[in-house]
Amino acid sequence: MILTEAIEILKVNGYKYTDKRGELLRLFADSDKYMTARDIQQEIQMAYPSLSTDTIYRNLSVFAALGILEYTELGGEKRFRFACDVNHHHHHFICTECGVSKDISLCPMKEVSGGLSGYQISGHKFEIYGKCPDCVTGSDCTVEGY
Repeated sequence: MILTEAIEILKVNGYKYTDKRGELLRLFADSDKYMTARDIQQEIQMAYPSLSTDTIYRNLSVFAALGILEYTELGGEKRFRFACDVNHHHHHFICTECGVSKDISLCPMKEVSGGLSGYQISGHKFEIYGKCPDCVTGSDCTVEGY
């Protein structure tokens, strides 16, 4: 997803474009990682000091419902990122330290669905969690840890 697509999706669905929403979307456009509402609040705190975590969560929920963002849950907290290209089936490795994600082209569904004879599968999501190479080595990772 790119920023212009996200803004168009908002408009087509009757949501007003605001500078705050634009800034939230820009954060995701400039990053290939999963972020929490608190991560986002820290990033835009200087520009919008009165923006509450609740307002951020509400906007993230709207963006996710519209398919602009996708999310996962780690440590009991939702983390969001720009939605991936729907024309390319893949899964993700997600760094539990910095939130960076890496596409995984391999899909385990053939192996898994063999054991589900008679079941109707409506979808799936496969994620692998761990530490990225920068976090493993302790080198200067691009983002703060959670």
